[in-house]
Amino acid sequence: MKSNIIWANFGVEDLERTTQFYTALGFKSNGRSDDLTSFFFGENNFIIHFFKKEVLSKNLGLEISDSETSNEIIFTISAETKEEVDQWSEKIKNSEGKLISNPEEFGDNYYGFIFADPDGHKFNIFMM
Repeated sequence: MKSNIIWANFGVEDLERTTQFYTALGFKSNGRSDDLTSFFFGENNFIIHFFKKEVLSKNLGLEISDSETSNEIIFTISAETKEEVDQWSEKIKNSEGKLISNPEEFGDNYYGFIFADPDGHKFNIFMM
């Protein structure tokens, strides 16, 4: 079997807040409905759908974990320079995001930080 496309689905509390946050960070919208808001990430247009938590839970037949206290996955967004990492950090601080760590060096040629979106979903921004 061949898998053609892979995407991610996250549960969120407030679609408008989520739409505003990812738009402010400069991500391109992949559409919006009453149940979800969706964005393209990266040059390959990886898609993340942000569903209302109750809709995602009902459709999956599973409880959605509390992203404030747990995390199943952390996506990494690449940056080309330290300056670009720092720019991401400022954008996130000014857009209802929460820095989990400040930009810092990690070993040879690694620089980055971790942040959470307004619903607590974690991401890394790294220059490698």
